[in-house]
Amino acid sequence: MKKLLVPTDFSGEAENALKVAAQLAKKYDCEIILLHMIELPLNQISTEMTSPENLPEALFFMKLAHQKFETEINNEYLKDITISETVEFNEVSKGILDACEKYDVDLIVMGSHGIEQQKDLFVGSNTEKVVRTSSIPVLVIKNTHEHFDIKEFVFASDFNNDNKETYMQAIKLATLFDAKIHLLNVNTPSNFTTTAASKVRMLEFTEQTTFDNYTINIYNDNTVEKGILNFSRIVNADLIGISTHGRQGISHFLNGSISEDLVHHANRPVVTFKI
Repeated sequence: MKKLLVPTDFSGEAENALKVAAQLAKKYDCEIILLHMIELPLNQISTEMTSPENLPEALFFMKLAHQKFETEINNEYLKDITISETVEFNEVSKGILDACEKYDVDLIVMGSHGIEQQKDLFVGSNTEKVVRTSSIPVLVIKNTHEHFDIKEFVFASDFNNDNKETYMQAIKLATLFDAKIHLLNVNTPSNFTTTAASKVRMLEFTEQTTFDNYTINIYNDNTVEKGILNFSRIVNADLIGISTHGRQGISHFLNGSISEDLVHHANRPVVTFKI
C-alpha cells in the first residue's frame, strides 16, 4: 500500500477520513493524494469546447480550493507525510475513479455523514457509485479516530467462489494490521441455509489460503444488513468488509441497496472490495 486517495469537500467528515489516512500514511509510509472535485453546470461550458479551467467561475473555485488545501496541509497531524493536491473538473464519483487510475491509487479513504444528513458531498448517489464501481478498495470513515487500528475485522460474504478474490484482498488488509478476520454468513428467513451446510461452504472457501487468524460465524437475523451490524457489535468490530459486484450491484449475498445501506448505517468503518 503506497498511495491513498482522500476525496475532500473540506468538511469535518472529510477531515475525519484525512486523519485516518494520515495515520495509515505514517505507519506504512504512504503518499496521500488530496482530491477536490469542482462540478460546473453544463450550460456554463460553451459549445466552442472552452476548457473548464479557463472559465471565470472555475478559476475562482480552483483558487479557493488551493487556499483551503494550503491551510489543511499545515495541520500538525499531516507533518512529515508526502501529500499531493489536485483539483479536477468532473462529476464527483467519476472524478474519483479517474484519479485512482491516473495516480495508481491503492486505497480510497472517504469521509461520510450518516444517511440522515444528505448534505454530505460523499453520501447518497456519489457514495453508491464509488462503492459499486471502484476497482480498488474503498474505506468509508464516519467518526473521528484518534488511534485508528484494526484488530477485529468482520468479513461478510455468501462464500461463493466469486468472492475468493475479494477475500484475498481482505487477507492482505488484515495481515497489514495484524487483525483477526471474523468470517460472517448471515442467515435470513428468506434465504436460509443450515448451520452444517454453511460451515462446510465456509471451510471449503478458506482451505486454499494459508491465512489462519480467522473465526467462522453463522448468524441469524431478519435481514442481512441487520445481521452484519448486530454481529459486528457483538465482536466489537473495528472494521466491516463486504464485496461488491461493480455495476451489477452487490454480490449474490448483498443485493441492490444493502451495500450502500450498510455504508450509510454502520457506525463503524466499512471497506468494500470489488469482485
